[in-house]
Amino acid sequence: MNDSPLARILIADDEPLYLRTTGELLRKSGYECVCVADANAAMEALRRERFDLVLSDLNMPGNLKLELLREERRHWSHIPLIVITGVPSVPTAIESIRLGIADYLLKPVSYEDLLGSVQRVLAHPSHVPEATDPANDIAQRTLIEKYPEIVGNSLPMLELLDIIDRVAQTDTNILITGESGTGKEVVARAIHDHSQRKDNNFQVIDCTAIPDALFESVLFGHVKGSFTGAVKDQTGLLSHCHQGTAFFDELGELPATSQAKLLRAIQEQIFTPVGKSTPVQVDTRFICATNRNLETEVREGRFRQDLYYRLGVIHIELPPLRERGEDCVLLAKRFLSQLRPSGSPVTQFSDETLDCFRRYEWPGNIRELRNAVERAIALSRGETIEFADLPEPLRRVRDGGNHLVSVFGDASRDDAVESAEHSYLSSLIEKHAGNISNAAQQAGLSRQGMHKLLKKHGIAAADYRK
Repeated sequence: MNDSPLARILIADDEPLYLRTTGELLRKSGYECVCVADANAAMEALRRERFDLVLSDLNMPGNLKLELLREERRHWSHIPLIVITGVPSVPTAIESIRLGIADYLLKPVSYEDLLGSVQRVLAHPSHVPEATDPANDIAQRTLIEKYPEIVGNSLPMLELLDIIDRVAQTDTNILITGESGTGKEVVARAIHDHSQRKDNNFQVIDCTAIPDALFESVLFGHVKGSFTGAVKDQTGLLSHCHQGTAFFDELGELPATSQAKLLRAIQEQIFTPVGKSTPVQVDTRFICATNRNLETEVREGRFRQDLYYRLGVIHIELPPLRERGEDCVLLAKRFLSQLRPSGSPVTQFSDETLDCFRRYEWPGNIRELRNAVERAIALSRGETIEFADLPEPLRRVRDGGNHLVSVFGDASRDDAVESAEHSYLSSLIEKHAGNISNAAQQAGLSRQGMHKLLKKHGIAAADYRK
């Protein structure tokens, strides 16, 4: 992007006279301008067309709470944005600058000042105030290099890296929440790998895979003959992570009776194997993850309040992929590098494919993106992954913008996520011809976890077996 006559500018303002005159003046200076009268029209234009710069009023329909600014920075952060307002205020100025705008102008602004701002920003499109571009800060660049397993340089991810770096050196229990597929286990492993416990075991405990009746035996261990089927002594999972980290995945699925047993082990760092009278002392850090809202679960009596407070000393909420801007492109390229078979000619994505990645809402988050890239690699016939190689839900957004409604009609977000999960599971089981073990391995789930999801969505693996 530069200040050549080909530069395209989107102007959004609800004052018809100002909109018309500004567009005419900038066109006379050699720019191509598209003028819209509200924030919703601006976002539709951004989804359909390429722009090099956005000029936006603050006080107009659809942007009274800075909705346009936030959406533009979230999904099109590569396009610089100049704010022009006739009603300035300290809060909106601070928030605009925090979001990373290129300039903040006050009406009435002279044409010379406006043109100067436009030329300056187009000449240096990547410039944003240093305080709002953390990726340019040396300390935050160091964080990105320190945690290569966590891909992303968007503001939400830089804030997340800062939190991870601070809590890794503590022994505090951590609760990680977020939508399915946002990378909760990756974050938990990163915390462990950069902690003082890194040389000891990181034990993943899938709460969906442990039957309530066997919880004590699996977690604490048992001695031979303590119950029917106990043919030998068995060491529990907690013993394996002495001086290490225990990661309880899908904690919200744990039955109430198991919650009580886990609470005592966390509080006292002591447990007694089944059939044994001597307790075992451990030194373990607990990190737990769930996609459920545990505050709601506590209110409705499905999750113990004391366990929630014991685990949630530090609460880390992972951002969904749709709020991470260009991170989806960085992740797609990482997955292409990781999943590309040896000898495969596939090396890149087409511009249309990358644009689709940016516009799609990713209800299945990183897991869905990984699956889409893996599928596209298998279907691609050349060096470039084309738009036609993408799964159907992604291809549907070509003309419908980046909202879930474009794919799922008038469905609520929860219903849309459910539909996307059903589609993902169906395609996964079909790909593996009904083999649940292979499907679970690709999805990063336990076999029991996969069974549970298939049952939830009414999908019979036998129907896909050849």
